Amino acid sequence: MSEGEEQVSVDDDQQSIQERLQAGTHKSVFRDKSLVEPDTIIDENRIVGRDDQLDDIITYLRPSIQGDRPPNMLLYGPSGTGKSLIINAVCEQIVEISDSNGQRFGVVEINCQTIKSHDRAVYKLVETAADSIGIDPGVPRKGISTDEKLDRLYELINDNFDSVIIILDEIDLLHGRRRGTDEEPAYSRLLYQLSRAEKLGKIEGCVSVAALTNDPGFMEDLDGRAESSFNPQDVAFPDYDANQLRSILRRRRDAFREDALKEDVIPLIAAFAAQSHGDARKAIDLFRKAGEIANRNDADVVTEPHARNAQEEFEKDRTLTQIEGLSTQKKLSLYATAAVQVYADEDIDSVPGTVGFAVYEYLTDLLDTDEKSRDTYLRYMNELDTYGMVTSERRSRGFGRGVHKEYTFTDDPDVVAETLREDSRLSDLEADEDLVRSVVNAQVADFLSK
Repeated sequence: MSEGEEQVSVDDDQQSIQERLQAGTHKSVFRDKSLVEPDTIIDENRIVGRDDQLDDIITYLRPSIQGDRPPNMLLYGPSGTGKSLIINAVCEQIVEISDSNGQRFGVVEINCQTIKSHDRAVYKLVETAADSIGIDPGVPRKGISTDEKLDRLYELINDNFDSVIIILDEIDLLHGRRRGTDEEPAYSRLLYQLSRAEKLGKIEGCVSVAALTNDPGFMEDLDGRAESSFNPQDVAFPDYDANQLRSILRRRRDAFREDALKEDVIPLIAAFAAQSHGDARKAIDLFRKAGEIANRNDADVVTEPHARNAQEEFEKDRTLTQIEGLSTQKKLSLYATAAVQVYADEDIDSVPGTVGFAVYEYLTDLLDTDEKSRDTYLRYMNELDTYGMVTSERRSRGFGRGVHKEYTFTDDPDVVAETLREDSRLSDLEADEDLVRSVVNAQVADFLSK
């Protein structure tokens, strides 16, 4: 056999890319993965632990199927507590009832998290309304005024709906470009315009505005005119407890094959999510991720180790997303502070700023990089506090020892440190782990001895 023939024989034995992709797909632990996808609107029998909120929203939106105007609403509570879930589930049923009655009920929903200005928010509403109807927005994103875009939004609503609800999710994040301290935030202007549109004759049918926010004090920041015009019915969404989270996951148990889930997986994932302020979205994400990890490992059953690996991946992904955009100096300040928590032999529940800065000074010397002042380090840490990466408070360590700024990590400091070391500019710190540990413990001992 020639060399060429021998090569052909070897190639014939290799699987094609398509065959390799399809290999093992029948082993998936999932039966209906959509049940644990983040954007799925679930059946009402899967809604758990939100009876009061569900009753309130049904009561407030019922007038829309009777041809009357529903009130505006403010839904507030931490992330993952069911605000979007509940209002979307109710609106879906209203659409069905309205269709059967020959009425046209519209739902125009946007998430304000990534929208940077009032003008963009208005255009996004136009785009979303047009998309729900199946037509072109009819106006360009740039080159015309915000008022012209608003007029187009009103035109789309008037031509296609008898009644409409406009849902503004994460409304508190729509700050806009505020050139001066006296300029009202973008969400204030938007709420004022939308909530007055029907009264001013801009919208001929019934319009209701629902604002969703994590901030219970949201109304305090509204302009007086907007507050008076919006005047919403409040619906509070508290954290889920561990029992409620277990019930939520059990109602989505059929996302998996009947024999593909160990009994201890749901309680463990619920416990992880309960530690994160009762976030049902996190619980469902972890549930899905555990199944994905099982699939990657060619496992037939999701087990406790898969759930624990899902938690580790979740924390690392979340931390990486937060850290990616930080400057090198902020990363170094954060790493120095995390290192104190990770390497200290003493059991400390928070990191004194003086210790964190001393470690920061050592690290800048070790990496031969610029060293900022203590005030700059503290300013960086205060910014990281506003980003939600740490929390800070002033603490006294006893008589004669003064009051110090101390930091506590919102995520696992080990995960934070590991993620930061993935930056090429900080990667050398892994090789110097023993040196960092000794410096941390020397600084902690010095602080505690004073």
